[in-house]
Amino acid sequence: MRILLIGAGGVGDAIAKIAARRDFFELCVVADFDPARAERTVAAIAERTGAESARRFLAAQIDASDADAVTALAREHRATHVMNAVEPSFVPTVFAGAFAAGADYLDMAMSLSSPHPTDPYAQTGVMLGEQQFAAHDEWESSGRLALVGMGVEPGLSDVFARYACDELFDTVDELGTRDGADLVVRDESGNEMFAPSFSIWTTIEECLNPPVIWESGRGWFTTPPFSEPEVFDFPDGIGEVECVNVEHEEVLLMPRWLDAQRVTFKYGLGAEFIGVLKTLHTLGLDSTAPIRVRSADGPVSVSPRDVVAAALPDPATIGPIMTGKTCAGMYVTGTKDGAPRAVYLYHVSDNEWTMREYGTQCVVWQTALGPVVALELLATGTWTGAGVLGPEAFPAGPFLDLMARPEADGGFGQPWGLREETPAAT
Repeated sequence: MRILLIGAGGVGDAIAKIAARRDFFELCVVADFDPARAERTVAAIAERTGAESARRFLAAQIDASDADAVTALAREHRATHVMNAVEPSFVPTVFAGAFAAGADYLDMAMSLSSPHPTDPYAQTGVMLGEQQFAAHDEWESSGRLALVGMGVEPGLSDVFARYACDELFDTVDELGTRDGADLVVRDESGNEMFAPSFSIWTTIEECLNPPVIWESGRGWFTTPPFSEPEVFDFPDGIGEVECVNVEHEEVLLMPRWLDAQRVTFKYGLGAEFIGVLKTLHTLGLDSTAPIRVRSADGPVSVSPRDVVAAALPDPATIGPIMTGKTCAGMYVTGTKDGAPRAVYLYHVSDNEWTMREYGTQCVVWQTALGPVVALELLATGTWTGAGVLGPEAFPAGPFLDLMARPEADGGFGQPWGLREETPAAT
């Protein structure tokens, strides 16, 4: 396997560092618009794992908005797989570039939805991932695989959903992704500061778009942002966090392969974060449409959302001043052997551990884990397929086994949890 990794931001950097400890690939080209970032990742790998391991990594420059550039770089290095680790706005070009190069493709966030009126999934709307699913037949007939939504959420959450449907339930009422954390970022004086642990560009897109829900007999529909709040008790000491509906790929992926009555995604944002997002929307700072602004060099056109992203700390850099844990999981309700059942399948990532072991903050590290596990399963032929497929299209057992198995036994040493819940009264 020869990998072209596009994007050396927080998640791309973490993917490379996790992969550096594995031996399933021959080459990984780390490419970024800013070649210094790619070079920094390769240098960090050499420092942590040694020069011998780092020889499998090369740094390169790329413009992810140029499909021809993606194709050219993939062909230059004979890439068998293109791993997309840039913002979802670049999905169409990276996706097309990988196909033209004859490479398989993976991403963690799918092509964006548009437009966003009251219900963007009406006749005129474009759903998350719809552009990619439209190319399924083309990918399938070429014998190539586009594995989409293979991060942590979506990604690991979808694997959990497949496992629950196959192994834990006879009938499923709801597949509900529930994401929460107790992370805190502090400045040099020890004061808490507003510093999102993931790309603010992507977070704004997800949280301010109308959330999508899927129900059997109704299909996909949307609700107002931050709807249906619920307090969810997260494991491993995180505790209770209020979660709200958010637009997310799981809801667009799971109904295509799994049988459930309802599919939802809820994110533990917190009152402060929701307040900031609402203010950005009120001021128009969530917009991606360029506006003309003054600068020292004269008027320039700039997207307000890009300004917000530039003004906040880079999520890849906040690890040393962040504490706490993040939890990604799947809450499932239904029946087993004629009795009601409810479970929460989850994985917890501790910032202290990820910083010590990888020099990477826990949210981006957890997001990066899934793609590397999936790439290894593809490299060994454990997972095979053609077309545009989500994680739930593949058997969950091999993924969860490889992820949880101790490193000494050839696994990733990342155990996952299963908590039995009290089924809701009917």
